Amino acid sequence: MARHFDDIQLGSVELFCLAVERGSFTAAAHEAGLTPAAVSRAISRLEARLGVRLFVRTTRKIRLTEVGQDYYAQCHQALSQLIDAERAVLGKQTVPAGLIRMSLPTPYGTLRVLPLLPGFRMQYPRVEFDVHLSNRNIDFVADGYDLAIRARKREDSGLIARKLEDARLVVVAAPDYLRRSGVPQHPEDLVAHDCIQFKLPSSGRAVPWLFRVDGVEFELPTRGTWTCAEELMGGVALAKAGGGLYQTYHFIVENALEAGQLETVLEPYGGCSRPFSVLYPHKTHIPLRVKTFIRYLVDHLGA
Repeated sequence: MARHFDDIQLGSVELFCLAVERGSFTAAAHEAGLTPAAVSRAISRLEARLGVRLFVRTTRKIRLTEVGQDYYAQCHQALSQLIDAERAVLGKQTVPAGLIRMSLPTPYGTLRVLPLLPGFRMQYPRVEFDVHLSNRNIDFVADGYDLAIRARKREDSGLIARKLEDARLVVVAAPDYLRRSGVPQHPEDLVAHDCIQFKLPSSGRAVPWLFRVDGVEFELPTRGTWTCAEELMGGVALAKAGGGLYQTYHFIVENALEAGQLETVLEPYGGCSRPFSVLYPHKTHIPLRVKTFIRYLVDHLGA
């Protein structure tokens, strides 16, 4: 049988039906865990492929064209049959099997998640992984991801979030830097130090440092000569080379601390953390392999 569709086209059809049923691209985007712009692009691709207009768009609402009404009726029936078929297969599936495609941030994915995969496959050898290391936002439908792990979740993303752990933050510096510049005793002392900045790839803004004073957590903007974007490990390399102070996750610098390459400072004002969560889109039927792997992550990373 000839193949007529790829995953992106089938995803566009599903988004088209969802937009019809929810009455707007915004509502469909919220349910699918996408942005309205992503839904609009997917439907525009579908219209371009078909060579017809499926919707009449206005600033406030969408309305099906006559062709769109006919197309929706047939697509809705076809998707219902696919769901019934998937339900029948999943109902019979008792052993996790198949491909899990996931997006992991670096270095959390490298240091915390990837070491767990061989153990999972020893228990479930019929599961395979397609791992993408990236700190950027992803399009679950268009890119075909089953799940992602992120340190932050957009509140309006429409995704299910399952917390994995609170990753502890520490401020570190090389012994040589501390001998040259002195050891800060209070967060206010940071104004006299080189503080290595990390910029979020999504906004380009430097991440403020977190401290706790008298049980109250607060953010402190810092300044410094060095700025790193995209990759947290760049800041670690600069700190180890004596470039300045750096606030990062303890799991990233644990080995460097044990080796004496870095030292922690401002510990009386520490105790802050940021949560890491596994994210996945709302679906009626989540494959057994994905549900099993999420449980495995929660059990081993331990929120």
